[in-house]
Formats: sequence, structure tokens, C-alpha cells
Amino acid sequence: MSASGATRTDETYDVIVVGAGPTGENVADRAHAAGLSAVIVESERVGGECSYWACMPSKALLRPVTARSEARRVPGIEDAVAGPLDTAAVLAHRDAFASHWKDDGQVRWLESVGVPLVRGQGRLAGPRTVVVDGGRTLHARHAVALCTGSRAVLPPIPGLADAAPWTSREATSAASVPGRLVIVGGGVVGVEMATAWRALGASVTLLVRGEGLLPRMEPFAGQLVAESLAEAGVLLRTGTGVTRVRREAPGGPVTVELDTGGEIVADELLIATGRAPRTDDLGLETVGLTPGDWLTVDDTCRVTDLPDNDWLYGVGDVNHRALLTHQGKYQARIAGAALVARAQGVPLLETDRWGAHAATADHAAVPQVVFSDPEAAAVGLSLAEAERAGHRVRAVDADLGAVAGAALYADGYRGHARMVVDLDRETVLGVTFVGPGVGELLHSATLAVAAEIPLERLWHAVPAYPTISEVWLRLLEAYRG
Repeated sequence: MSASGATRTDETYDVIVVGAGPTGENVADRAHAAGLSAVIVESERVGGECSYWACMPSKALLRPVTARSEARRVPGIEDAVAGPLDTAAVLAHRDAFASHWKDDGQVRWLESVGVPLVRGQGRLAGPRTVVVDGGRTLHARHAVALCTGSRAVLPPIPGLADAAPWTSREATSAASVPGRLVIVGGGVVGVEMATAWRALGASVTLLVRGEGLLPRMEPFAGQLVAESLAEAGVLLRTGTGVTRVRREAPGGPVTVELDTGGEIVADELLIATGRAPRTDDLGLETVGLTPGDWLTVDDTCRVTDLPDNDWLYGVGDVNHRALLTHQGKYQARIAGAALVARAQGVPLLETDRWGAHAATADHAAVPQVVFSDPEAAAVGLSLAEAERAGHRVRAVDADLGAVAGAALYADGYRGHARMVVDLDRETVLGVTFVGPGVGELLHSATLAVAAEIPLERLWHAVPAYPTISEVWLRLLEAYRG
């Protein structure tokens, strides 16, 4: 069922999901699979930010970049990949993974699992009620799940809004390579887009207000990525902010004035400095919440700022626990199980053998991969975070380039690994890897952190030789001394 062919104006379902990104899709699917009636409301494209402007197009842009970079360091094939990337082929590859910005396939999936779609902006109109553009009113017997995600934030820089800057959406969907690109922000989006567009031929300047890249990871992660970007020709300027932006004519050059003095002229300006929740137009005020705020939730993703709340959930980016697609899908599995149990009158603890009703990974074991060249991958706490949390810890480091599997992977392999150990329990609190291909190592670290595996047991998890995963042996050997 879709809005275009509907004639009903007042409908009732067990569960209403607002937002049809990966998070919302999973909440609706879980509810429907458990026998509840569910409907999903979407104002843009089914599939959400990840499918069209984030994970999928960005990684499609980056994979040819990292594959070429690695191949250039493998004897016997380095000459075959010495030339430039085929820009048209890379962009076509990106377009295909973004489904050419059409959501037909995602809509078919919803139809296949039996979840109706209502297109339009959904807004709360009191408890358990959602009004959709066009006059449809939906009522929920049990739950409303807000899964509307987040959006890029433009900082209050004079002239910026009128200069038509890129956000992550434009950066991942641009139809051509800009000659000169200035990127503001040294986080994941800034680093990944600097990697991609520089490899495709753009002259890239990366402006960072702080002193390094990837500030939420271990310091060595940002340092190694910065060195690689510089070698690729990216001009990195740390300790540098923007005071004013101006673009004299649409489509013309943009001038970026710096707080360190001087200015930079570019063809495009990408702002990659933060995210805000898409909650400003959800009718939150009708239930006593503040539009535009992040939603505070418990470990079942039920909103806690609403007195006596037994129906409203905030799942995914909107709750600000972990702004990552895989964490949103994880939360959707938790929230879906919890709201089903509550709807069926089943006490959560009696059905919680798998911890199915508590999003504990949001606190202790959030994995993330930055698909730069080299990749940076981390899970759990950094050393600084663990110390701030009051843990008695020790950081154990290893040179990834010294592992036999890394030397076979590519000549001159550069990388680093760190394991943060809780000394009182001798378990792993966090792991960070930096190096080519390390994203595929991360799940082993996630298992160690999430399962709180004692180091004495990890010692008997034998890594295959010769693989990069032998770094685990090096880390454990360093810990044992």
C-alpha cells in the first residue's frame, strides 16, 4: 500500500515507524515478523541516508582508490595500475551502488515483507498519533518509533549559507570532479572525502580547527592518515578555522577567509563539521518534547524524557548514542524485540536470554571503520576514554608492518595496532587498527570487547599464518612481556 493510491484518511496499526532508512526498516520488519501490524512513513527515499548519500556511495567512491593504492605496492602488478583512475567508471560505479538515487528496489523489499509504506512528512499529533502530509492520520495501538536519522549541520559562519556549500550529500553524489575543493572538518566525512576526491584528480585543501585528524580515535590513527593524505597531495592545515565565506555568483568560485589570515579560492567547499537530529519537524511539541533536540532513550530505545512513556521510541541517529548505520540497525533489533514483548505483555527479563532487549553495545563495543587510505578501525574505548572513565588500564601497541601477513599484503606496509586492557579484569576495553585492509580485522576485536574475553583465553585463539590477524599474537605477547 502506498500514499498515492490510498483513499483512507484514518488508519490504525500496532506500530507506526517514522523514517524508512535501515533503522526504520528493521524496526518495522521485526514488528511485522512477530505478528504485529506495522506501517512505515517516509518523506524522502526508502533506504535513507546510508543508501543514497552516505555509506554506499562513499564506499563505492573509495574502494577503487584503496584498491589501486594497495595494488601499486604489490610486485608484479604495480605497473598495471600506474595510471590515473577512470573517473567516469568510478562515478558510474558509485551511481549504481546508490541505485541511481531511486528507491524502487527498497520499496519492493518493503512490499515483499508485507509492511505498508506511506509517503510524506509524518508528525506526531499527540500520543500514539501520527499525521502525514495529505491528510492521513495514523493511530498506533502500541508504539511509535521515530527513526528519522540526522542531517549535516552548517556552522554559523558569515556568508556560508549563501555560498551553496557542499554537505556530505553533495560530496557523495557530485556528478563531476571539482578542480579545487576545500574541506572543513577532520572527522570521518572530511577524511574520506579528501581521500576520494584527491584520488579522482581534485586539488584538495583540508582545514581542521584542532591539531589532528580523527579526534575520536587514538592519536596515532589521525597521524598515519594525515601522513598518507599529505603524500597523496592533500594540503592539510591544522589549527585553522574559517571566519567568512563568499561566492559572488552561482556556480562561480568560492572564497574562504581563514582565522589565521589569508584566504583560499576553490570551486567547491565541503562542510563536514557535525550532525544534528532530524527532529525539528516531527511534532514533538504535541507530546511535551522539544523540536530539534536529540531524543534521550533507555537501553530499549524508549524515550525517557516523556513522563510515563510506554509508547514512544527513538531509534538510530535521533538518540545520539552512536551515529552509525550498523548501530542503528542493532538498536532496531533491540527496540523491535522490546516493543513486541511489551505489546504481547511478556516481561522483558523472561525473554532476555540473549540480552535482546538492551542495547549494551552502544556503551561498550561500538565498532567503526574509516575507509581512508590507510583504513582506521576501532571498537570500544580509546586509552584516553578508558582513563577518563576511571579504569585502571594499560595500552599495548604493535607495529602492523612487522607482521608477516602485512609484508605479504603490500610492500612497505605501514600500520599500527593498540589494545587497551582493563588491568583489574584482564579483559580488552578497546582496540584500534590503522593500516591497509584493517577493516576486516575489526570484528575479531569487537568480539573480544563485547564478550569480555579474558586475555588468558585469547591466548588460545590462534591466528592463521601468514595473515595480518597475527597482530593479535604480537599484542598478547607484548602484554605478557
